[in-house]
Amino acid sequence: MSKLRVYDLAKKYDIPSKDFVSILNKYNIPVKNHMSALTDQQISEFEEKFDKNKYQAEQETEPKKAPVKEPTKVSANPAAPKGTSETKKPTRPPQKNQPKTGGNGPKKADDKKRPVSNNQGQQPKMRDHSKKEKTARSVYKRIKDEKKKSVQLNQTFEIPEVLTVGELADVLEISATEVIKTLMLAGTMVSINQEIDFETAAIVAAELGFEVEAIKIEDVVSKILEEYDEEESENEIPRPPVVTVMGHVDHGKTSLLDRIRKANVIAGEAGGITQHIGAYTVNINNHAITVIDTPGHEAFTAMRSRGAQITDIAVLVVAADDGVMPQTVEAINHAKAAGVPILVAINKIDKPGADPERVKQELTKYNLVVEEWGGETIAVNVSAKTGEGIESLLEMIIMMSEMEELTADPGREARGSVIESQIKRGKGAVATLLVQQGTLHIGDSIISGTTYGKIRTMIDDKGKRLKKAGPSTPVEISGLSDIPVAGDDFIVLENEKEARQLAEKRKEMQKGERQRRSNISLDDLFSQIQDGNIQDVNIIIKADVQGSIEAIKQSLEKLDNEAVRINIIHGAVGAINETDVMLAATSNAIVIGFNVRPDKNAVKLAETEEVDMRLYRVIYDAVEDIKKAMEGMLAPEFREKVMGNAEVREVFKIPSVGTIAGCYITEGKINRNDDVRIIRDGIVILEGKIASLRRFKDDVKEVNTGYECGIGIEKYNDLKVGDNIEAFTMEKIER
Repeated sequence: MSKLRVYDLAKKYDIPSKDFVSILNKYNIPVKNHMSALTDQQISEFEEKFDKNKYQAEQETEPKKAPVKEPTKVSANPAAPKGTSETKKPTRPPQKNQPKTGGNGPKKADDKKRPVSNNQGQQPKMRDHSKKEKTARSVYKRIKDEKKKSVQLNQTFEIPEVLTVGELADVLEISATEVIKTLMLAGTMVSINQEIDFETAAIVAAELGFEVEAIKIEDVVSKILEEYDEEESENEIPRPPVVTVMGHVDHGKTSLLDRIRKANVIAGEAGGITQHIGAYTVNINNHAITVIDTPGHEAFTAMRSRGAQITDIAVLVVAADDGVMPQTVEAINHAKAAGVPILVAINKIDKPGADPERVKQELTKYNLVVEEWGGETIAVNVSAKTGEGIESLLEMIIMMSEMEELTADPGREARGSVIESQIKRGKGAVATLLVQQGTLHIGDSIISGTTYGKIRTMIDDKGKRLKKAGPSTPVEISGLSDIPVAGDDFIVLENEKEARQLAEKRKEMQKGERQRRSNISLDDLFSQIQDGNIQDVNIIIKADVQGSIEAIKQSLEKLDNEAVRINIIHGAVGAINETDVMLAATSNAIVIGFNVRPDKNAVKLAETEEVDMRLYRVIYDAVEDIKKAMEGMLAPEFREKVMGNAEVREVFKIPSVGTIAGCYITEGKINRNDDVRIIRDGIVILEGKIASLRRFKDDVKEVNTGYECGIGIEKYNDLKVGDNIEAFTMEKIER
C-alpha cells in the first residue's frame, strides 16, 4: 500500500478528517492535521487495532448525554397548556403600566393572583432545569477538554520565532480568544493579527498547558514544502527525455536544433548567436524529446547551484574542424558536476579540414572515451548543414533515455523548474516552465522562489494555447506576481492565498539571511577558520592576461590543506565589474585583481555588499597574502586610498620636457605628491609618480574635480588620449 494522507484514510472509514486526527492520536499515531502523511506500517497497525463498529457504537451512546438540553425545555413546557404560563406572558407587561389603566383594576388583581400562585409553583422547576442544563454543559465541556488534552499529552508544538496571535491559536488548536485573554491577564493588549515573539508565545502556551519549541522560518518553509515533496506512486508512466544542447560558441548548437526542428531560429537572433534560453518539443518516430538550447553555461550553472536537475541527457556539440575549446571544457565540467550522461555530437563534418578522430582523441583528456575505443561515451558524426547523421543522433538520444527508464506520474499536482522569465507587453511577468512531475492546469496557483500567482494563460513552444501540460512539457505561462529566477523550482499549491503566504515567508527568510550574512575578508579569514565557520575559501580572479590567471590559480591551489580548500569559482581577463562583485557577494568570495582595476559601479557595489577586493601587481604578493591569512599572520599596515581620477583628453609632446597629458579631473582631486597609475581599457599600464602638475603656466599643488590641468609622469611618455590617470595614497592602518 502506498503512502496516504490522513484525509484519504478518513474517507475510507467515512469519518470526518478532524475527528480522524484525534482517533489516530489515540492509537499512538502522531499526526498534526488532515494533510499529514501515513506510512504503510502505521496504516496496517491502525487497521488491526481499530474497530469501526465499536467506534460508531460509542458515538451513538455519547450524544444521548448531550440531549439533556432538550428534555429540560420539554419538561418546562407542560405547564403551558394549563393556561398559566401563557396568560402570564401577556399580563406581565401591563402590570408595570397599571396606574394608567382605569376601572378594570379589581379584575386584573384577581387575574394576577391566579397566575402568581401557579407561577410560584413553577418557578423553582425552571431554575432546577437551568441548573441541570448548565451542569450538563460544563460536564460535557470538561470531558471534551480532557479528551483534547489526552490527545495532545506529551505533544510538543513547533512554532516560528515570530508569529501572529491567530497563527499561535491555529497551531495549538484553540480559539484566538483564549490566547488574547491570557495575554490580557498578563498585562498585554493584542489583536488577532498582532505579531508576538517566541518568548511571549511560549509563556502563553505554558499558561494554557501546552509545550512549544522554536522553529526557524527556513524550517517552516521546508515543512510546508514537505507536503508537496515527490513520493513514489504506482501510477508512473514513461516520460519524454529532457535534453540540453551545450558546447562552444559558434560550434553549431542552434543550427543543429534548426535542422532537427525544421524551423529557422537563427533568422530571429542577432548575429547568429542564441540570445535566450528556449525549450522545444520534437517528435521523432512517435517518440517525444524536449530540447533545451542554452546560450552559455551561466544559466545551466545557476540551475545546478539551486539543485534543479532538469536535464536527463547533455548533448555536447563539438566542431570537427575546431576541436575541444575552452567553453567545451566548461560544458563537460558542468555536465559531470550535475551527474548528467553526455552524448557527443561531432558537428561540421562536411567542412574541409574536419577531423572527427582528432576530436575523439582530445575528449579522452577529459575522461570521455568513445565506445569504439572501449569507453562508454556515445559519439555521433553529424552535419547540421547537410543533415547527415541527424537521424542517428536522435536514435541515440531515444536509446539513452530508454536506458535511463525516465518516468513521471501525470495524475499528481505539477512540479518543475523555471527555464527563463521576462516582462512582456500586455502580459506582464511571463515564465517558461518545464513540468517535471504531474500535470499543470490553467487556474493552478503556483509558487517559485519568492514569486507566486495563478496561471492565466499557457502556451506551448509552437504558440498553441493549452489547458494542461504533462511531464517533460515546456510551456510559457502568465499570471505571476513578479519575474521568477531561472533555475528555481515551482510547485502547485492549494490556493493563491497559501502561495502568497509562503512567498512572503521566503522573502522574510532571504531578508534574515542577508542581515545575518557576513562576507568573508582576508582580515578575518583566520579567525573564521579557527571557529570552524569556513572549510572552503571561494576566490574570483580577474587579470590582464589569461596566463596570469592560470599562474595565480596554480599557486593558490597549492595552499590547500586539511582545514581549508581553495576554490577558484571564476577567472577571466578584464576589469573587475558589477557582475564579478555580485558573484562574490552571492558565493561569499574574495575578488583578486591582478594588473586590473574595478570600475566605479563595481567599487560602489563592493562597499554596499561588503565584498573584499584585493588588487595586486605581483602574483607572489597575492599568494603570500592568502597564505598568511590562512596561517593567521595577516596584519596589513597600509591601505590604498584613491584620491582622484583624471581623463586624458589631449597629449602634448614638448622638447626637453617629454609628453604632457592634457587632463580633465572627473572625480576627487589630484595632488602633486600622489602616486598615480595609468589605466587603459581597465588594464593597469604603469604605476609611478607625478613629475609635474600645472594649470596653464603655473605649477600647482592640487587640482579639483571639474578643472583642467597638465600632468607629466616621471620617466613615461607613452600617454594616449582616453587613458585614465588614477591618483592614490597609502594610508597607515591602526593595528
